Amino acid sequence: MRDSDITAARALTHEALQLVRANRPPGAAPPPGPPTPEWSSLWSRRAKHFLRYDPEGCWVADDSGEVVGVAMALRREKLWGLSAYFVRPDRQGSGIGSALLDAVLGYSQGCLRGIIISTADPRAARRYRLAGFTLHPTIRAWGVVDRSTLPIVDGVREGGPGDRDLCDSVDRQIRGAAHGVDHEFLCDTCGLLVCDTFTGSGYCFVDSTGSPVLLAATNRKLAQRLLWSALARSPEGSTVRIDYLTAAQEWAVDVALAAGLMLRNEGYLCLRHMRPPTPYIPSGAFL
Repeated sequence: MRDSDITAARALTHEALQLVRANRPPGAAPPPGPPTPEWSSLWSRRAKHFLRYDPEGCWVADDSGEVVGVAMALRREKLWGLSAYFVRPDRQGSGIGSALLDAVLGYSQGCLRGIIISTADPRAARRYRLAGFTLHPTIRAWGVVDRSTLPIVDGVREGGPGDRDLCDSVDRQIRGAAHGVDHEFLCDTCGLLVCDTFTGSGYCFVDSTGSPVLLAATNRKLAQRLLWSALARSPEGSTVRIDYLTAAQEWAVDVALAAGLMLRNEGYLCLRHMRPPTPYIPSGAFL
């Protein structure tokens, strides 16, 4: 993948997401309309981030000069993750997806562990299982926070770039590898909440809707504090989402239910040579 491929890769990603969401069950998010400037800018910035730090993990499928598929993978210490994997809808089922996955899996050589977040698409789930990943069904919690349920939370503060060492330390304890440079990207695009006490540490990146983008903590009580603090940031009437929860994250499911959110099945957290990290809510892009 090259910088000149970003615009075409972004367009086919949006087109593929439209198809995925159109096939979701009632209550799911509606298919997206035309890409917003904010979505397009964030996608392009992420692509440039991966091209800078993981150029060998970024691939496109090219058919006579036309980009028809994209896959971007990262390596952080000894952990490999698949950040993006899309084929243009009119070219799906033609072998492009398998070729792209083989290419990015080559970037995992030497890594002890692997992580992928999958949609419920049975073709994707099949590919990941055949590649040696264990499929853990996931839950999405979504809805408007019942603000009368918000507890008073202490010990949580605003974070910033100076907290990267703390975040990396928590990452290594919970998932066996730090996010490293990804924390810098997230600090530029999200709010950061940090909890650092005598009993443990944790952090949570939060978007403008109050939805957690990435959360990790060394114990469940701290994780629940951070999640409640994130939900408290949601604008009144705004819909929040807590994505990619496995059965190992019941602490987060309990918070979601207490806050009045709804639950539904979503897809899979696919893991190789590792158990679901906990307490942890992965990032869709940075895993």
